[in-house]
Amino acid sequence: MAVTLTPARPGATRRSRPARDRHHRGASRWIVLALVTLGALVMLVPFAFMLLNAFKSPGDYSTGGPLSWPSEFYTKGLRTYWTEVDFPLKLWNSTLIAGSVAVLGVVVSLLNAYALGIGRVRGRLWIVGLFLLANMLPQEALIYPLYFVAKEVGLYNTRLAVIIIFTVIQSAFGTYLLASVLGTFPRSLLEAASLDGAGRWTVLWRVVFPNLRPTLAVLLIFFFIWTWNEFLIPLVMLIDNSTQTIPVALASLQGDRLMDAPTTNAGALISLVPAILFFLIFQRTLSRGITAGAEK
Repeated sequence: MAVTLTPARPGATRRSRPARDRHHRGASRWIVLALVTLGALVMLVPFAFMLLNAFKSPGDYSTGGPLSWPSEFYTKGLRTYWTEVDFPLKLWNSTLIAGSVAVLGVVVSLLNAYALGIGRVRGRLWIVGLFLLANMLPQEALIYPLYFVAKEVGLYNTRLAVIIIFTVIQSAFGTYLLASVLGTFPRSLLEAASLDGAGRWTVLWRVVFPNLRPTLAVLLIFFFIWTWNEFLIPLVMLIDNSTQTIPVALASLQGDRLMDAPTTNAGALISLVPAILFFLIFQRTLSRGITAGAEK
């Protein structure tokens, strides 16, 4: 008697798995999704209160408190903040400082890490350890030396002083990160470039830089956002109204015994918009950079 054998289809084994396994895996995904959604909603609660109180009059705020619903759509707080602190000028100062620090910090980090991670620098581990130690120093311990040096060299109350300070601070972290990455860089690529007659600068810009581009893009975004949110050093270094940044201008709305809560919330709302727009514009770049770093 002839027996006919039917070849198994490629997806037969996968479809023959028990249904309870698929149900268990699907239930776990829904649980994780619910927890992530709940965490996101909890993080959005302060922003919801800020949005609610930004369009609330001082009378409504003093009567009903921060949790009450406004009785009218109050926009005077937005106009007051825009005109009193000269928001366009503060926006330009913050953008100039944060953008300059992001670009310069990435360039300095790349050059330092190239020398430490690929170059033959003696005491490389000790130097990388010093950069790691520099990241642990609080700004409160650095503020007086920075203030004294800025006074002595004539850079106090200038945007250049803040750009130089934060370039050094941010590049310390960038150097530590990139030096660790370049320490595991494939030597075969470097040897092939050397055999082709490439010099050190050619190797840096033609071999190393293209491979590190996603990581450098992530550093650029982080440096911009970190510098944008800085408060203590700009508060001490920038005392003139024409050089101050947005966080310093927002703090100027508060007095010793009096605070206009609706105007402060309106100012915080306006100040948050540029950072959110920057993150949304470069969100895809950030995701690609993190994914590329995970794959490497």
